[in-house]
Amino acid sequence: MGQDLRNYTPDDETYWSETGRAIANRNLWISIPSLLCGFAVWLYWGIITVQMLNLGFPFEKSQLFTLAAIAGLTGATLRIPSTFFIRIAGGRNTIFFTTALLMIPAAGTGYFLQDPDTPLWVFQILAFLSGIGGGNFASSMSNISFFFPRKVQGYALGMNAGLGNFGVTTMQIVIPLVMTFGLFGGEPMVLENTSGTLIGKIPAGTETYIHNAGYVWLLALIPLAFAGWLGMNNIRDDHVSPDIPGPLGAFGIITFMLLLGFVAAAVGLWLMLPATVGGSGWDVSKWIVLPIVIALTVGLLKLIPGQVGRNLTRQYRIFGNKHTWAMTVIYTMTFGSFIGYAATFALAIKVVFGFQHIEVDGVMTHDLANPDGPSALMYAWMGPFIGALIRPIGGMMADKLGGARVTQWVSVVMVASALGVAYFLKQAYVSATPQDYFLPFMILFLILFTATGIGNGSTFRTIAVVFDKEQAGPVLGWTSAVAAYGAFIIPKVFGEQIKAATPEYALYGFAIFYGVCILINWWFYMRPNAYVKNP
Repeated sequence: MGQDLRNYTPDDETYWSETGRAIANRNLWISIPSLLCGFAVWLYWGIITVQMLNLGFPFEKSQLFTLAAIAGLTGATLRIPSTFFIRIAGGRNTIFFTTALLMIPAAGTGYFLQDPDTPLWVFQILAFLSGIGGGNFASSMSNISFFFPRKVQGYALGMNAGLGNFGVTTMQIVIPLVMTFGLFGGEPMVLENTSGTLIGKIPAGTETYIHNAGYVWLLALIPLAFAGWLGMNNIRDDHVSPDIPGPLGAFGIITFMLLLGFVAAAVGLWLMLPATVGGSGWDVSKWIVLPIVIALTVGLLKLIPGQVGRNLTRQYRIFGNKHTWAMTVIYTMTFGSFIGYAATFALAIKVVFGFQHIEVDGVMTHDLANPDGPSALMYAWMGPFIGALIRPIGGMMADKLGGARVTQWVSVVMVASALGVAYFLKQAYVSATPQDYFLPFMILFLILFTATGIGNGSTFRTIAVVFDKEQAGPVLGWTSAVAAYGAFIIPKVFGEQIKAATPEYALYGFAIFYGVCILINWWFYMRPNAYVKNP
């Protein structure tokens, strides 16, 4: 345990049954909860901001949407350098160190949430640092891909990603519950609006401990860091991590590469955000900012000299493969949708169904609290729960039926369910009784989450088959990096469309994108004479 491995050959059936399976499973079952905590810390702003609204923190709704968007952009950007960590720094070194780094935003969030007068820029910095948890997915998936044979890649990657994604659901259940009692001491705050937990509503006037939302993750992160150090392995074979330095050197490389990702993300946020929340005020379109951020991150990494730079150059060969770009788009449809909806689901329920939408002097208003509205914190966990739970099943379905075929089926379901959600969202946002439309909205959204979960598993199967062993790991990381921008794009689009009083337009746009993905998947993998038939 904990030692470096050489001549690790999981595709050799004798080696796999006698030695490899035990090693692979040990690394997988340490990787999963570490990744779970990464997702929780990355995306907990979607729940925290709902409670900040209930507690009367002095911020506008649109400003609270920016916290989830900042964490989303940063987490996605950090996935780009994280894609290449395993070959450069080793799996054990990477998982231990990046898990330990999550303690910084978790502790900071717990500390500053105790004061409602904390300025917005402090929470923006904490959301920025929370992006570390988002970046961890790319390195985790790349690492696990090297431990398992090709024949069970769909299962292994589905388990790691699917159960790791349970960090979203776990967070959405745990945070509302731990806020109800003084687990870590401190002074409580009093709810101004009705809140809720998994088991019921909490009335206004109740004391709540919002700072527990940050501190609670330290209970898992500290032992998980030790488990990663003591129980995981670096694979030193040529196609994985042949030239990694010692632990301190590896930590230094990871830190430097993360800093480059932070710089690129900061530039993008500055270009885009208004001056009132610390941006340039130039209001540069997000569709321009994202390519700038991605290109800047890749460019900065390429400037790294020495052995690290040469290693990156070798891994950058994935960009010359057309399948890298096809799978990037397709995976953005599945995982990008899952992570983006997970980041914004709770706040969307609160804003659309938690207020009455009535016309006053010919103007539609959306500020009167709806006493009959559903509690966002009671329902928001359901979608990510289903999406994460079914992801390993999607991988196993793809192992039997072919990844592209399964992806094609779920793409059609995603188009139909997105259009259905758009219809009921529109009806609710112009109604004085929006709760009348909540049930069909919720059912269709759960179907949408289910489809994203199955598609997450099937696309990973396709990547594992299409690419060779050396390229599969970096491609998994790269596609997950670009797809993770869904955690930025979807909250940003929802926030913009809520402000414009047309939230249904967001779903219309997503449905059109899903239609494009159907065509790409068919052209590359399903048509007669496809480049690779139903991988």
